[in-house]
Amino acid sequence: MRDTLAGTGSLGKGVAILEHLAAAGAATLPQVASGIGMPRSTAHRLLSALVAHGLVEKDAGGYRLGSRLVELGRLAGQRRPSLAQAATPALLWLRDQTGESTQLYVAEGGRRVCIVSLESPHSLRTIVPLGAALPMERGSAGRALSGDRRPGEPAGWTESVEEREPGVASVSAPVHAGGSVVAAVSVSGPVERTSRRPGRRYGALVEEAARRVSGCLEPRASSSEHALTSTGRKSSGCATTAS
Repeated sequence: MRDTLAGTGSLGKGVAILEHLAAAGAATLPQVASGIGMPRSTAHRLLSALVAHGLVEKDAGGYRLGSRLVELGRLAGQRRPSLAQAATPALLWLRDQTGESTQLYVAEGGRRVCIVSLESPHSLRTIVPLGAALPMERGSAGRALSGDRRPGEPAGWTESVEEREPGVASVSAPVHAGGSVVAAVSVSGPVERTSRRPGRRYGALVEEAARRVSGCLEPRASSSEHALTSTGRKSSGCATTAS
């Protein structure tokens, strides 16, 4: 394919377009060109190449991120099987306890990437595609990863209401391993169910889920700790693989 992103200069501009669309949701050609500060002809050439590769899609509303990015994100997530596998039981538990969608995010390239996404059973629910790369500066998960908490928030969790999407609220807590934050556990749902103070309802549960994941990543530090499941039976909450 002749119309490709050749050269580091074009590659950098192509990445800038992807980041712009990730923040904007959708944008027209003039909006992309002015938002990034490049000639419209250059923006059109790069957008055409990105569309050809499936990284960007074009519809009546303009340009938006393409579904190929979701697949690439999924494949990238498979490189972290131990983290995703370790977190899944805790996220299932959190989803069952709250009835809302749960996610696990990691920081990558200045953004937060979803590597586990479990949907709520409700027909009206939050859907975060696996592999989605979202802004760090908007949403509770970004603050949980960066440690940028708001005044008055407790140390264990952080909340957000309609920061990234209208009508959506979330609560997130950091996952620790080796003394560092390696991921963020999040629960999200429509404001009409979570309320505008979702931390009051879900904060302790999200913090517990994050603690379980942290314990699975550092089994020697938590080998004697066992979390109670909803049935009252003791369980480590960690996924195991067949030997």
